[in-house]
Amino acid sequence: MPAYPLAAAMMIASGSIHAVVNAIVKGGRDKMAARAFTDAASAAILLPAVFFVPAPQGAWGWLAASAVGHAIYLYALIRAYQVADLTAAYPVLRGTAPVVTAVATIGWLGEPATVAQVAGIALIAGAMLVLVVGRHIDRVALGWSLLTGVTIAIYTVIDAHGVRAAPTPASYIVWLFVLMGAVVLAMFGAASKGAIFAQVRTGWRPGAIAGALSIVTYGLALAAFALGPTAPLAALRETGMVTALLIGVLALGERVTGRRVLAVLGILAGAGLIVAR
Repeated sequence: MPAYPLAAAMMIASGSIHAVVNAIVKGGRDKMAARAFTDAASAAILLPAVFFVPAPQGAWGWLAASAVGHAIYLYALIRAYQVADLTAAYPVLRGTAPVVTAVATIGWLGEPATVAQVAGIALIAGAMLVLVVGRHIDRVALGWSLLTGVTIAIYTVIDAHGVRAAPTPASYIVWLFVLMGAVVLAMFGAASKGAIFAQVRTGWRPGAIAGALSIVTYGLALAAFALGPTAPLAALRETGMVTALLIGVLALGERVTGRRVLAVLGILAGAGLIVAR
């Protein structure tokens, strides 16, 4: 399969799996503990692999910058989930990210993109934000959601360059997950004053599942970035919102509304434009 269609397929799969991970984290009684256990599990699973992949020479700076970006992102994400419903916060933070990513990579860094790809990015972002219309989200929740979206864009751009700078994509992926596990566990452990560790007995099973899925979802995304342009591929990951809506309807009993159908059609149409180029 040619590189771009393969990268697009990987990113669409990544988006769907990402929606499942977010549902697991959101479903936890303590969102901070759930996220910490997720990243710790990812690190534990991949830790033995550091002995079998090349050291990420040329990408250490990108890894350090990514760790900072991910730490801010995760803190903002948890705060958003603590003060807003998933169906209100998730579309804002995921809808903001592809627009900021496109501005940074196409407008600032000069990465190539076709008119159809730019139109697809705008259509996906607009469809995501349609889901917010009529939802109650106060200024505090909106602020945390927007900050989360901006930091998603920041670490996306960083990791897209980092995975290309590393000796192999596997090297960057393995070291990023190991580093992030240590950073996130330490950050949330300190933020909760150690309270998250009291929930290990009940939280490790969903954390292990989410951690394994996190490796798959972001591993696919990073491998895709090694094959194609950042902005359109990052926007394709937002097709995971379709999966999130299906989970809401089929598993959580949420209603099918005209706005949700319109958003799904917009996301799929935007993805079609990006893939078709």
